[in-house]
Amino acid sequence: MILADDEKAMLDGAGGVAKQKAMELLVRYAEALGAERFVAATNITGVPGSSTLFLQKYFEEYSGDGSFEAVFSLYDLDAGEVMSVPSAAGHCCHLQGGMDLEHWADLGMSREAMQHQRADEAELARHGVRIMKTCTPYLAGNLPVMGEHCAWMESSAVVYCNSVIGARTNTEGRESTSAAMLTGKIPDWGFHRDGYRHATHLIEVETPVESVMDWGILGYFVGDAVEEDKPVLTGAIRQADPLRHKHFGAAAASSGGVEMYHIVGVTPEAGTLEMALGGRKPEVTIKYGAEERRRVYETLNANGRDLNVDYVMLGCPHASIDQFRDVARMLDGRKIKTHLWMFTSRAVKTVADMSGFTQTIEDGGGLVMTDTCSAIARAVPKGTKVVALDSAKQVHYLPAMVGVQAWFGTTEDCINAALTGRWTGELR
Repeated sequence: MILADDEKAMLDGAGGVAKQKAMELLVRYAEALGAERFVAATNITGVPGSSTLFLQKYFEEYSGDGSFEAVFSLYDLDAGEVMSVPSAAGHCCHLQGGMDLEHWADLGMSREAMQHQRADEAELARHGVRIMKTCTPYLAGNLPVMGEHCAWMESSAVVYCNSVIGARTNTEGRESTSAAMLTGKIPDWGFHRDGYRHATHLIEVETPVESVMDWGILGYFVGDAVEEDKPVLTGAIRQADPLRHKHFGAAAASSGGVEMYHIVGVTPEAGTLEMALGGRKPEVTIKYGAEERRRVYETLNANGRDLNVDYVMLGCPHASIDQFRDVARMLDGRKIKTHLWMFTSRAVKTVADMSGFTQTIEDGGGLVMTDTCSAIARAVPKGTKVVALDSAKQVHYLPAMVGVQAWFGTTEDCINAALTGRWTGELR
């Protein structure tokens, strides 16, 4: 590898043993990838040093030390020794955790687990990590600029970062983001490089795509069609706002492994089709029409059989303030007949609280939670057998994770299910 002077110095231990171990890990990582150098990662999102009670107790038995620094040293950096961990180098934020610290009992968590998470957060803050606790950091104040090199975890955040913002990141893991937190470095490969960001597959959209549900359906189709390749979309795509991009990217990253997409005339690196393709012809051209739309909708609802709905979950990826406004409007003055949980970041919930949206939802019988979701927490209301969802990503994961049936539709379909206890959604 070609190392810059500051990278050589860290590798030689000039910045302390923790940075040295972090650089050693990153060098191994880069060599495995075939990367020849590093780039400066100025925006990092991960879960540095975090542990559940299980993980804490494991390290207590394994090493005699279950502290934040033990977990960071032995688990995140694979260092083989417990070290003093310095503060984060640059902008580093923490993604979603395992529970809401206010509604931990509703999630089936113990008081001990809640207290452990509070202590965990205090250590993160002491190490200079911003406590955002969300899968949508771009909605909570962490918004990189176009071309900025990042080191982000969370597939739905990565695809938004690359595609909508035009910043640069691969889908990183806990180890690489924790090492980047100390060094400010990440291997220069994949989406950090100009040539790799060009589209490979052309998706010609022939049926109108406007609603949030339709953006999710299209995303799920695209991910399944291109897998880990890079699509560029043309055609009848409308209403390209952040909410729709959020649902599209999350779905594409779930059914496939999409980390970047282009929409001609919409996303920043697709001013023209030729620009998105980098002057090359597409490897594959795929059409998306009414028949494909119906087929994907049926696939997403294939798990649903019982029309009696026990639980409605909203906020995957974490809800935006516009989603809160819409749900509050649908529920205003009405009472639900089943469980309704809505998940978001602490930052967005604060705005929802101040706007009266949280109160409206909770007056209707719902719960607004932060930091997690049913998939991350592996938590649904007790006795849940059938869930209604407006997220293609959550439909993809939740049934297998917690053993439930799931229905997929619009947010309005889901609110109607919460109000009546019955699923009546259909493709319109």
